[in-house]
Amino acid sequence: MSRLAVSGRDVALGYRDLVAVSASDFDVPGGQLTAVIGPNGSGKSTLLNGIAGIVRPMAGRIEVLGEPAATMLSRVAYVFQSTTVNQVMPVTVRETVAMGRYAPLGQLKRFSAVDHEIVDEAMERLNIPHLAKKHLVEISGGERQRVFVAQGLAQQAEIVLLDEPVTGLDIVTRDLVMEALVTELASGRTVVFTTHDLADASVADHVLLMAGRVHSQGTPDEVLSPDRLSSAYGVGIVHLEDGSIVLDDPHHRGSRRHVHFERGAPAPGT
Repeated sequence: MSRLAVSGRDVALGYRDLVAVSASDFDVPGGQLTAVIGPNGSGKSTLLNGIAGIVRPMAGRIEVLGEPAATMLSRVAYVFQSTTVNQVMPVTVRETVAMGRYAPLGQLKRFSAVDHEIVDEAMERLNIPHLAKKHLVEISGGERQRVFVAQGLAQQAEIVLLDEPVTGLDIVTRDLVMEALVTELASGRTVVFTTHDLADASVADHVLLMAGRVHSQGTPDEVLSPDRLSSAYGVGIVHLEDGSIVLDDPHHRGSRRHVHFERGAPAPGT
């Protein structure tokens, strides 16, 4: 088994007096892809905030690369959903991506030729050089998501956290983001992402299933089982003939039933 990039022991996380994640143990293996899955309000984003050191544990301990999470900010890149970021900041796309270099550079923020090359490469990987001079408000939601993923890559951190990086994206943007994550893994980095989609979680190396705590963890085959999913989501599960799973999930807005696809099953329309 690979070294641990992150470990949590008896960790409780929350905001002021509100507990979002009850006392839990969890691990994130180094150099692998970890998916964090669960219904809305299950603590997925809060767990990422704890790993990033943004939210400090109410109890217990989170270690990142063997040290307290709050002391390792420069070694963790955190890509938020584009919808949670101020989209009308008076900065251009290139300036936004370049912000990814601030953490490794420190307070002086003096860019070298190498720093500029790193920013250029991150933009190329997400196919956004043509947007370099545009402001965030001038581009689409999918393009903004590419910008923030590129910003995270530009940091060149050892651990990359992404909060629902491909939710609601068009196919082209989704593919670009997933290709970028594969490249990060090939470089030896650890990638952790939250998702609602079982198909996305099924391709991960490691899965954390959330339900107001870390309900289960392990390989996709171990965690994405009907019994564990039903327990975590608090809903019934139905297997369809095409191998897909139907969750009767009230947590997904606008639909009483939400279809996910099992590991290896074809995506809709393929």
